[in-house]
Amino acid sequence: MRYNWQQSDWPEFRYDGQAISDSLLAFIERVGRISGLLEGLSEADRSDAVINILAAEAMKTSEIEGEYLSRADVMSSIRNNLGLGDTTEPVKDRRAKGVVDLMLAVRGEYAAPLSDAMLFDWHQTLLAHDRRVMLGAWRTHAEPMQVISGPIGKETVHFEAPPSDKMGEMMMSFISWFNATGPDGKMPIQHAPIRSAIAHLYFETIHPFEDGNGRIGRAISEKALSQGLGRPVVLSLSRAIEGNKKAYYEALKTAQRTNEITPWLIYFLDICLEAQSQAETQIRFTLEKARYFDRFKDNFNERQMRVLRRMMEDGPGTFKGGMSAKKYVAITKTSKATATRDLSDLVEMQALISSGGGRSVRYWLPFDQED
Repeated sequence: MRYNWQQSDWPEFRYDGQAISDSLLAFIERVGRISGLLEGLSEADRSDAVINILAAEAMKTSEIEGEYLSRADVMSSIRNNLGLGDTTEPVKDRRAKGVVDLMLAVRGEYAAPLSDAMLFDWHQTLLAHDRRVMLGAWRTHAEPMQVISGPIGKETVHFEAPPSDKMGEMMMSFISWFNATGPDGKMPIQHAPIRSAIAHLYFETIHPFEDGNGRIGRAISEKALSQGLGRPVVLSLSRAIEGNKKAYYEALKTAQRTNEITPWLIYFLDICLEAQSQAETQIRFTLEKARYFDRFKDNFNERQMRVLRRMMEDGPGTFKGGMSAKKYVAITKTSKATATRDLSDLVEMQALISSGGGRSVRYWLPFDQED
């Protein structure tokens, strides 16, 4: 089997523009809609929406690689980076700090040309906690860089990347391509999602680092989108990808066997549209949350406020199963009788909606009920 990088037309990617034209139009339309929604938020609420989308990206890009981070650590790291707390909040997991630092670096320097120094900095930032990996340098090991699965002795090789002695040359070509195809480059690709998709495939095929290639490859995709929009993009590609991780790996595997990449672009455009849809949901949730507290802000006691904020803190649709008296007791450390009374008061003032009865009664935010 010959992989894409072994074929004579590498890296001359080809695709059918007509097959993705409708998706590109939908992407452009949603860009305008998301911008309008953000403009309708106060500065504080806009910051809240963006921070939650950043948190989703940091957590999901790690989950794709099998690393599960604490949301509390991720949020603390974001607040520390942005100076949003009165004091520096503790971050127990250094992996959370690394991925958040990477996400914010990508956003902060989105307009700057890509360079090997930038990629080395990103690599060192992401994996500063890992003493086993050679940081800030292309891989050099002689053994093949393979993507494999299965038990030892019966492994299945899904992909083999170019040999390490080709990294300098191939990454120089990739970086030159990325900068030349940007909005100010010599051969700009008009549509940001197409450039983003090709950049991700191109980089993942080369697989230049010992570790961290997936996370950095997705960061490169975000950089390409941001450059095309002229501002940091407000969506999480990784959250959309992680929703069906198997499809992501299958699409990538197929694309790494040919330089005719129409199926890959169709897949990636669908991911972009799903990420935009999720971003819209998060922004609308933030708007509804602001309206909710404006309406009820003087009605809640301290216990109720703590529970309501807990129900909202992870974003839309994430407080699974609704609130119950048992959960209320666990969050507030109060008695069951007090919990039941507090919840009844919230229903009476229409701050919560109840369903079921007896021990199975559950309580929902009026703007965030499960389907």
